[in-house]
Amino acid sequence: MIPIAIGNELKTRCPEAVLGLLQCKVSVEKDPEEFLALLNGQIAQLAEVELSQANKRDYIQNTRKAYKALGKDPNRYRCSAEAMCRRIAKERGLYYINNVVDINNYLSILSGYSMGTYDLAHVEGAITWERAPEGTAYQGIGKDVLNIEYLPALFDEKGPFGNPTSDNTRAMITDATEEILMVFYCFNGGQELEALLEKAETLLTKYAGASQIETAILR
Repeated sequence: MIPIAIGNELKTRCPEAVLGLLQCKVSVEKDPEEFLALLNGQIAQLAEVELSQANKRDYIQNTRKAYKALGKDPNRYRCSAEAMCRRIAKERGLYYINNVVDINNYLSILSGYSMGTYDLAHVEGAITWERAPEGTAYQGIGKDVLNIEYLPALFDEKGPFGNPTSDNTRAMITDATEEILMVFYCFNGGQELEALLEKAETLLTKYAGASQIETAILR
């Protein structure tokens, strides 16, 4: 697995910060109908949760508390899991992208963990998960340039490329993607990560032809 470390400042401010990691080869394609049925079933369940309750899910609360500890306003910069739950609660649904991205989104709304999945062809060198310095920004996927200062972001030799709120376009999943790194961003010690990584492995194998799978929990 690609080398990954957690920065000292992030760990000091958020002692329960943990990453769930899965690296594998995949085939990026349109969502299979069977998987869409699974995803839509989960969306239907979440649609029953009132909008005001989205930020009260345990793992979303953990992420909001971590943002505050890092100096970021969780109401202005909502984590992706909360943003998806709010979108579902407003009956706006989710965008369907491809099998890999939508497996990521399914696992995120299922668990409440914010997640990111990255094309390793566009990641260079070792990765560090750290509190982004003041003034850090990048182009978010489907967004304008995003101010990510103080967010818990992934950095490689080129700079930041992902965080629990929004990822950079640089390492986004496309039809040309062949190898991915899937990341669960956790701020509660990651008690359920082993089971979630097993579920991720099962889904990626069944619906994205995953092979050469490696998993790890980084504390």
